[in-house]
Amino acid sequence: MADKNDKIIVGISIGDLNGIGIEVILKTFLDKRMLEFCTPVLFGATKVISYHKKALNLEVPVHGIASITQINHTKINVLNIWKEEVSIELGQATKISGAYAAKSLEAAVNHLKDKTIDILLTAPINKETIQSENFNFPGHTEYLEANLEGDSLMILMTDQLRIGLITGHIPISKVAEAITPEIIKEKVNTMYTSLKKDFGIGKPKIAVLSLNPHCGDKGVIGKEDDEIIKPAIAEIRETGKLVFGPYAADGFFGSETYKQFDGVLATYHDQGLAPFKALSFGNGVNFTAGLNEIRTSPDHGTGFDIAGKNKANESSFKEALFAAIQIYKTRTEYKELTKNPLLVK
Repeated sequence: MADKNDKIIVGISIGDLNGIGIEVILKTFLDKRMLEFCTPVLFGATKVISYHKKALNLEVPVHGIASITQINHTKINVLNIWKEEVSIELGQATKISGAYAAKSLEAAVNHLKDKTIDILLTAPINKETIQSENFNFPGHTEYLEANLEGDSLMILMTDQLRIGLITGHIPISKVAEAITPEIIKEKVNTMYTSLKKDFGIGKPKIAVLSLNPHCGDKGVIGKEDDEIIKPAIAEIRETGKLVFGPYAADGFFGSETYKQFDGVLATYHDQGLAPFKALSFGNGVNFTAGLNEIRTSPDHGTGFDIAGKNKANESSFKEALFAAIQIYKTRTEYKELTKNPLLVK
């Protein structure tokens, strides 16, 4: 293995082979300065990467390796985890592309667990075609929680905004019954801990959004906010945590109240993601908090409609890389500062 010089090794799962994942990866590393502070390792096959390079007319040199021990810290490494020819149909959702997206992810996560890579960056998958006997999860977050340690929390983030989800990839018809005092406390605690150790915020301030419009209007529109969310927040505040709410989502974002908080917890997927994507301008990052390892991803999907057309914007993927590196550094520093705490007599 070439001299590391303490560079962070970034493992990258290449996502759906027919989507824009490989394109945004290659475009991110067109700027050779990116290699000055991290070492990328793509989990896939050099033949697949070469196919995309040719289709996109991108001149990005890559270094094929057969083992993680062959990493070159001055190059873009491609760890060949399969040798067979793979059928690529750019822009098409196929079971083949889904199966190889799963192979890439599995290999990357195994190396993450073995500590041969430092952080994980995932390119987008197609949640339908990736399904198999070995992958039976709604998405990356649930797969990672099953394979790593900890309780996961999906956080969508920019420099100014961090939105976590109390419930994730579940039908809207199941959301109300899933909002319990226990899940609220769990997600608040996970976000609180992450804000401290991953973002270096000493006393995090967290907002919780309401489930119903207008916080239920005192039971006229729904009782969950008064009977479940408010009491849970009150209990959490008794522990000394700065947690506030519930806030009606429309006014909360419309009045820019989110700027007063370090983190925001939405009760369901679209309540958090719709305003986030409107505000992030394509530079958002998905961070899986609460686990013993660090994973980020861009905030977009496979982009089948523009795959192979050299139209994909790499900004979100690049921000996901920067975020993962910064979180890794902050978490490492936090561990150093807290491993031998002074005892107060």
